[in-house]
Amino acid sequence: MLPSQRDLFEMPRHVCYLNSASYSPLPHKTQEAGRAAVGRKGTPWTLDAGFANRQHERARAAAARLINADPADIALIPSISYGVATAAKGLTIARGARVIVLENDHSSPVLEWQTRADAQGFVIETVRQPADGDWTSAVLAAIERPGAPPTALASISSVHWSDGGLLDVDAIAAALRRHGAVFLIDATQSAGVLTTDVARLDPDFVIFPTYKWLLGPYGRAFLYVARRHQSGLPLEQTAAGRRDVRAENAVYFSDIRYVADARRFDMGERDHFVSMEMAAIGMEMMAEWGAAAVAQRLAMLTDRIAEGLRGIGVGVPPRQLRAPHILSLNFKDGMPKGLIEGLAGEDIYVAARLGRMRVSPHVFNDEADGDRFVAALSRRLRD
Repeated sequence: MLPSQRDLFEMPRHVCYLNSASYSPLPHKTQEAGRAAVGRKGTPWTLDAGFANRQHERARAAAARLINADPADIALIPSISYGVATAAKGLTIARGARVIVLENDHSSPVLEWQTRADAQGFVIETVRQPADGDWTSAVLAAIERPGAPPTALASISSVHWSDGGLLDVDAIAAALRRHGAVFLIDATQSAGVLTTDVARLDPDFVIFPTYKWLLGPYGRAFLYVARRHQSGLPLEQTAAGRRDVRAENAVYFSDIRYVADARRFDMGERDHFVSMEMAAIGMEMMAEWGAAAVAQRLAMLTDRIAEGLRGIGVGVPPRQLRAPHILSLNFKDGMPKGLIEGLAGEDIYVAARLGRMRVSPHVFNDEADGDRFVAALSRRLRD
C-alpha cells in the first residue's frame, strides 16, 4: 500500500488536516517552484521565447495523463464554471428536451443550464438526493423514466461534493449514449483519486481544477473536449486559438482560422508564469502514485474512521455508495453547534457541508490522524 507522504508536505505533527475536498496543501516541491516562478516574473527578460509554451504543454500533458486523454484534447482554463460555459456555448439543447442535474450539486455544473433554460426552451430536471444514498440508481431512473421528455444532457459531478456520494459514471455514460445524450462530468472531487479513462468512457466533456485533490494552486483547471465537439466556438477569442495570429509576424492576422484541436478553447491570458508550473507538478505527483494506489490508501483511512465511529450515534453512508476519499457524517439531531470550530481549536480540520460533517483525508494523512479525529469527535459528542 502507498505509505503516508507526510514528509513531502509542510504538515506539522500537531495538525490533523482532513479537509482536502475544500483545499489541499501544497507539497514542498510545488511551493519551491512557485517561489522560483515569482522570481522569474520579477525578471521577465530572463524568459526565453518558448518558456510559456513549454509550461502550457507540460500542464496540458499532465492533465491528459490523469484521464488517459490525448493532450490535444485538453484546454487550459481557470475554473469549472468556465469549462461548463465553454461546453454550453458549443451545444444546442433542443426545445422541450431535458438537462439532468443533481440536487445540491455544486454550482458550476448546474447554474449555466438554469440560466439558459427559459430562453432556449429546455427543462432542468433535478435528481433528488436519494434517501438510501444511491445516486447512481437515482440518475439512471431519471434517464430511463417512461414518458419523460427526451434527455439532451446530463451535467453532473462524479462524486457529490457535499455527501461524498459516488456515481457510477460508466453506467450513466452507457445509459446516456443509448438516448443520444451529452455527458458533462465535473470531476472536481475525483480527478487523480478515482481512475478515469476517457478513451474507454467516451464522455463529451470532463472538467477538473487542481486546488483540491491534485495538490495544486487555485485558478488552474482543465477541460477535456471530445473530438466530436472540437469544431465549436470558444468562449473567448484569442490569438493563441487561431492558426497564425502572432506578434512576431510581419502581418498580424495571417490566418484567423481556429486551431484544429481543443487548444482553441484555451483561456485568454494563459501565460500564468507562477501557477501553471505549480499545477503541473501536483498532477505529475498524483499520476506517479497512480489513482488506484491513492484510492486504496484513502479508503483505508476513511474505513478506519468509519469503524472507529461505530456505536456513537453518527451516521455513515454504506461503503459501496461513497467515494473512497470522502466520508460524510450525519447526526440524528443535527450537527451540534460549534462542533467544527471546536475541533479546529484542537488543530483538527474538517468541513460542514449541508448539515453534515465532511471528512476528506489525502496522501499526507496517516492512521494517527484518523484515530485522533475519532477520539476527539467521540469525546465532544459525549460531553
